Amino acid sequence: MIEQFLTWMKNGFGCGIVGDNVKAVRELRNLADQGNAGAQYNLGWMYAKGLGVKRDYVEAVSWYRKSAEQGYAKAQFILGAMYAAGRGVKQDYGVAVAWYRKAAEQGYADAQFNLGVMYAKGQGVLQDESEAVTWYREAAEQGQMNAQYSLGVMYGNGQGVKEDAAEALKWYRMAAEQGFVLAQYNLGLRYATGKGVQQDYGEAMRWYWKAAEQGYANAQCNLGMMYFKGRGVEQSDTKAAKWFRNAAEQGDKEAQFNLGVMYANGFGVEQDKAEAVAWYRKAAEQGDAKAMYYLRELLRTVDV
Repeated sequence: MIEQFLTWMKNGFGCGIVGDNVKAVRELRNLADQGNAGAQYNLGWMYAKGLGVKRDYVEAVSWYRKSAEQGYAKAQFILGAMYAAGRGVKQDYGVAVAWYRKAAEQGYADAQFNLGVMYAKGQGVLQDESEAVTWYREAAEQGQMNAQYSLGVMYGNGQGVKEDAAEALKWYRMAAEQGFVLAQYNLGLRYATGKGVQQDYGEAMRWYWKAAEQGYANAQCNLGMMYFKGRGVEQSDTKAAKWFRNAAEQGDKEAQFNLGVMYANGFGVEQDKAEAVAWYRKAAEQGDAKAMYYLRELLRTVDV
């Protein structure tokens, strides 16, 4: 098993732990000391994860650096991430950008995406949304779903590029089809509102559902509203209340307010004004103006 692991390392693949971690570290160190860039990267990974050795970010950075200085793109990327997070080194966005760029220029998609983020936020470089779009596109065209979603956002908001709802939809769809929850939610939202695409409540439901099943509260709340209004699906107060509750329990104030309405009126749940007060209060405490109003009105008639 250890031989299989080392063969994988020598071929420059990622860290897949097979066999005994302690033995793996020992053999990796032998290769790393001989200058094998893949082994150096993977030894850094072992230290970063605490596999076969005590977790030590400083030591991890040391091995990542040795590998990165040999031009190993994955190590350059992760070294940039260590500097960006201040893990094992003093946080330094400028150095992070430098390492991301080295990996990005080799075509490493995750580094291209992270470099785009740095330009978008102005971390370690002057903020430049056009440059962010350039790097997001490089990564997105390789299938990097975070970059695809981010490119959708940029087109949707006209940041660094001319606003283009259809182009935003295209990139959201690519990320959504890979299971990226924010893209699924935004794709649902676009179908629900008809922005950049013909309005289609059935498609909106389909994408909201995918995001909701991954636990995304906004999608759960919107899914509840689709059931409540019978848009793209047979109307069901019971199912609406279920999805509102899922989102409300995660702290979504809109869902908390909606669940309060359901309890106040007995929609999909047994009418319970005390329960309605409880959910209105949760939403009101987060600054929801509607909840504040309904809470005041309900408290006039309920002793809670």
